[in-house]
Amino acid sequence: MRKLPIGDDRYTTDSTTGEEIVVRSPYDGHEIDRVPACGSAEVERAVATAVAVHRAGPLPAWKRAEILDRAAQLLSERTEQFARTIAEEAAKPIKTARVEAKRAVSTFTFAAVEARRLAGEIVPLDASDVGEGKLGFTLRVPVGVVGAISPFNFPLNLVAHKLAPAIAAGCPVVLKPASQTPLSAIALAELLLDECGLPAGHLNVVTGGGGSVGNAIVDDPDIALITFTGSPEVGWGIRARAPRKKVGLELGNNAPVIIQPDGDWLTAAAKISVAGFSHAGQSCISTQRVYLHEDIADAFLAELLPRVEALVVGDPLDDATDVSALISTGERERVESWIEEAVGEGARVLAGGVERNGVLAPTVLGNVQPEMKVCSQEVFGPVVAVQTYTDVDEAFRLANETRYGLQAAIYTRDLPLALRAARELDFGGVLVNEGPDVARRPDALRRRA
Repeated sequence: MRKLPIGDDRYTTDSTTGEEIVVRSPYDGHEIDRVPACGSAEVERAVATAVAVHRAGPLPAWKRAEILDRAAQLLSERTEQFARTIAEEAAKPIKTARVEAKRAVSTFTFAAVEARRLAGEIVPLDASDVGEGKLGFTLRVPVGVVGAISPFNFPLNLVAHKLAPAIAAGCPVVLKPASQTPLSAIALAELLLDECGLPAGHLNVVTGGGGSVGNAIVDDPDIALITFTGSPEVGWGIRARAPRKKVGLELGNNAPVIIQPDGDWLTAAAKISVAGFSHAGQSCISTQRVYLHEDIADAFLAELLPRVEALVVGDPLDDATDVSALISTGERERVESWIEEAVGEGARVLAGGVERNGVLAPTVLGNVQPEMKVCSQEVFGPVVAVQTYTDVDEAFRLANETRYGLQAAIYTRDLPLALRAARELDFGGVLVNEGPDVARRPDALRRRA
């Protein structure tokens, strides 16, 4: 049983619920570890501790930066250790997990820089005649206790995305990691508290379900800011439930890629064969929809499909593995049902669509229609849907035909068209001659999502 840092204590089996969560490998189901199933009482205790820390005042900027620098250093030295934890609990292939661990190093490095330069502004009051002879300035102060709710798909770096900026700003945190993948988060918390100099109470971890722990965090009046990464339904529900709090949401996506005849479609095929299936498509910026100009469709598919079929499916701890299991059997069955439904409505399976070694193989669907779930919703699985178009106006219309709006991409050598895509594709980020998985803006959220 893993112990949780709450205040000055390492909290373990004496939870008020008397229950525990068994963390199992999504790949073969073996038990990895157990964590307490916390309830509202543990959340209250964690929040009370964080409130006391906040009222005592923030750590000085140099100390916050020092903690973050130390965290980056130790994560860099222990990339393999954290990568193996990610691979085990999330079934993320080990070579992909290593990339996530390295990204977490960068997250803490950037936060350390920000901790040193957080500052207010000078306000030129004499811009108005009544302000003549007067000078104003602003100070940046911690907003208060942060309630952080993280997802399963990036169990280390998306936790780092929430913790590192909060530490930089001087805000204590109550963290609820995903119940399926809490071990990376707990290990990171232990590193920060035990080895980096973060004082007890500045970070409190509570594990448990969304309906118990998650709701308790959202509803607690002493939490000033909620940061949530996950599904749109849950995210917008949180915002509605906490109208007086600051709420930061990073929600789902349904990333389209438009490939023009003048674009480097060979490179596009190579990148999509990875971007569509990395971590079994369980990423908000995974390529899901591909719009091919009809002049290059056959040649593009002739390049893409063999690459997809060659992806190695299997054990996430095997260095050869490219794609492993979805986070649960239920999720695999859901994605399979969406594929079957699409085929029943006229789609064709061009690659995959079957299980290999108990894992859903990377799947490419052709002859899809916009209203199919594999096109209109976020699959969050190893599925790429391909559709052809005759003119770019049609491609833009199809790409925008979604309630999501995080990332999109276009491959073209036509600079005016690329700039038009940046203006007309209704997404927070539009990548040119790169896949939508290259970078993301956490604030790029469409209000109707």
